[in-house]
Amino acid sequence: MKRAAAILCGVVMMVAFASGAPNLHPTLPNPTQPSPNPTQPASASTVSYRVTFPEPEHHWMQVEVTFTGLGTRPLQARMSRSSPGRYAVHEFAKNIFSFEAFNAKGVALTPTRPTPYQWNVSGHDGTVRVVYKIFGDRGDGTYFAVDNTHARLNIPASFMWAIGLENRPVRVTFVPPAGSSWKIGTQLFPTSDPMTFTAPNLQYFMDSPTELSDFGLRSFTVKNPDGKTYDIRVAAHHDGSDADLDALTNDVERVVLEQGAVFGEFPAFETGNYTFLLDYTPHSDGDGMEHRNSTFTSSRLSIANPQQRRQALGTISHEFFHAWNVERIRPADLEPFNFTDANISCCLWLAEGFTQYYGNLLLIRAGFTAVSQGGIGFGGTINAVVNGSGRLVRSAVEMSQHAAYTDAAASIDKTEFGRSFISYYTYGAAVALALDLSLREMSDGAITLDDYMRLLWVTYGKPAGATPGLVARPYTLRDLRTQLAVLTKNKAFADEFFDKYVEGREVVNYERLMLQAGFVVRPRSPEAGWIGNVQVTPLESGGLTINPPQGNAVSPIAFGTPAYEAGLEYGNVIVTIDGQPATVETFGAMSRKKPGDTATLTLRRRGGQMVTTTITLKPNPALVVIDVEAAGAPLTDMQKAFRESWLGSKVK
Repeated sequence: MKRAAAILCGVVMMVAFASGAPNLHPTLPNPTQPSPNPTQPASASTVSYRVTFPEPEHHWMQVEVTFTGLGTRPLQARMSRSSPGRYAVHEFAKNIFSFEAFNAKGVALTPTRPTPYQWNVSGHDGTVRVVYKIFGDRGDGTYFAVDNTHARLNIPASFMWAIGLENRPVRVTFVPPAGSSWKIGTQLFPTSDPMTFTAPNLQYFMDSPTELSDFGLRSFTVKNPDGKTYDIRVAAHHDGSDADLDALTNDVERVVLEQGAVFGEFPAFETGNYTFLLDYTPHSDGDGMEHRNSTFTSSRLSIANPQQRRQALGTISHEFFHAWNVERIRPADLEPFNFTDANISCCLWLAEGFTQYYGNLLLIRAGFTAVSQGGIGFGGTINAVVNGSGRLVRSAVEMSQHAAYTDAAASIDKTEFGRSFISYYTYGAAVALALDLSLREMSDGAITLDDYMRLLWVTYGKPAGATPGLVARPYTLRDLRTQLAVLTKNKAFADEFFDKYVEGREVVNYERLMLQAGFVVRPRSPEAGWIGNVQVTPLESGGLTINPPQGNAVSPIAFGTPAYEAGLEYGNVIVTIDGQPATVETFGAMSRKKPGDTATLTLRRRGGQMVTTTITLKPNPALVVIDVEAAGAPLTDMQKAFRESWLGSKVK
């Protein structure tokens, strides 16, 4: 791919970014509702928004939305309860503090509110204009934020829509505050008006985050094997210099090229470009969120600091990989996305977990992470899954299905997720590592996880949907198993891998697999005694509180640990240890015992119940990954070749 970098600035930057590239892929007709070319003027059926910021310093904006062609049926206006890339419920309607409705003549209408997130409007003349005010001061990938420096809009968190009109085209005009120098960054389709954009349907609109600020803009061009080119744009609201943004863009380009090399091509970005919407300021909320032709990434990192600039690449790498994996290679249970409820999926272990694996792997291939002393980012992943007690409870698939309760979901009751749940990001990354190394082992390096991802891309991701925002061929869990068998020509291997490590709760032999690349997986402290994940805090009245709760946040004792088997639990008080008063010192002495040694504890449980129990220490199972040379062995030629094939750059 030939590099064609461009640095845009000043007025030219604003015009170039707002106008965008021509639509390389005109919208195709939807079978149920024709969708016009998004760059064309609004039609009578278009849902039209006008967004203003009367008092941005007070963190609210006003949205006017006009729905036409309603006939005689009541308008059912909704706020979303979930957002693409998030799988739990988030009640966005709670932030609306003013709602008014009018007919085409401007006559006020009286709405009813059948649910907390819906407004019904009857008695109209076929047109309803809704005007609402909404508060937002969290500029992450889920919510939205408005202040005097910018507006960072996640569309489901800020824009109302109507039931039954989901296939209609959308037109939105942004009106920045008077006197501001705000520009508009978005994956929405541009029009001849630099402040007006369109979307062919609700799905695409809801997946189109928008940044309004005096951001800096850089771009570079990537080229596919078929000759088509796409602009990759870096729009950064930041506190660094132009030179800092140049440096960040150069780093982003290296990561982007490595990602394209995995799949052999870039997606056909419908607007002709892909935009990184970056927010790096002292008041930013940390997050990253994938979208079809863009990503929102925010952090309090400063790109003026070279080390922090490199830290930002982790999220950037992860989110850009999603342009293939989940935005286009998409699970059937997420297509189309349901904005009215939590979204449950079988396959976040692949959609998020494999993305997590590649996000780190591609930083190594791009030269940003050193390959030495085990410094390749996989040790923690291996340890978390091999030794995580959640694996005794849920498989990778079941962890994925639990996302509705864990993906930034809000609750006030205590949960035991600390011992029963492993993030599908981590679990999936461990599965990806296992599959990559297993494929290389079984095929003598002829087949890799890159080949599997390319097969999924060609089969499920690349086929174009009926209209932008829709996926033509989403996959099922069974499809993933079948395609692994197709790739390897070994159904027994595919079935065993899925039965044991994806739908089952076993783990591969990472020690054997990692040794192929010259990395040793071994216990960190095999001679040390271990009782489990037990932290204690001394009480003024005497004794030690076990894993003291912090409000509703608790740390349950993990299943299978000596502490669990001995009946210890969070909130219990250790009164004595081996007949001595329980203190930090006597607890430390117990923790220094050897595997097989025992200790006798007196516990005070809720209600004052006193119990005596014996705990038998086990070897500490915590694993560490180190280079074979650090373990005292030479790196063989075969290991060098394996390592280069796995971790070396693939950019030609």
